[in-house]
Amino acid sequence: MEEQVILVNEQDEPIGLMAKLEAHEKAVLHRAFSVFILNERKEIMLQQRATHKYHSPLLWTNTCCSHQRNGETNVQAGTRRLQEEMGFTTELKELFHFIYKAPFDNGLTEHELDHVMIGYYTGEPHINSEEVENWKWMTIEAVRQDMQDNPGIYTVWFKIIFDEFYHYIEEHTL
Repeated sequence: MEEQVILVNEQDEPIGLMAKLEAHEKAVLHRAFSVFILNERKEIMLQQRATHKYHSPLLWTNTCCSHQRNGETNVQAGTRRLQEEMGFTTELKELFHFIYKAPFDNGLTEHELDHVMIGYYTGEPHINSEEVENWKWMTIEAVRQDMQDNPGIYTVWFKIIFDEFYHYIEEHTL
């Protein structure tokens, strides 16, 4: 059975369920999340999306992201997906959420109410090669500069989130 996403209105109130691919084909607003993991040096753990992903393959992005399942809290969903993609868990804290809409060349559109979460971890991940091609730690400043120099190697949502996230990191420490 195909994975379903939670359709929401702009106030993040659930209004139904839809198959994930159909929601992206129809550009219907649905709930999503993005997890950012930092280490003690305030570096972000980035992942490079697997080559066979149906959109944004091989682009660099935040530590993990996906869609909540029906009945899951945002933190439960983030914890589950962090384990599935990166092979570890850590405590997550929700920071903020925002809505974005981004069409892709393949006819699909991300139209998401994205919940952004943060966590801290100092070890190495055990990546799931079905989901993740590669990973690396990068300083906040290095990400900011590389995004300016090479915007085409990053996912659209990571670029949108980063400005808000960058300011949050400057204000918070472990």
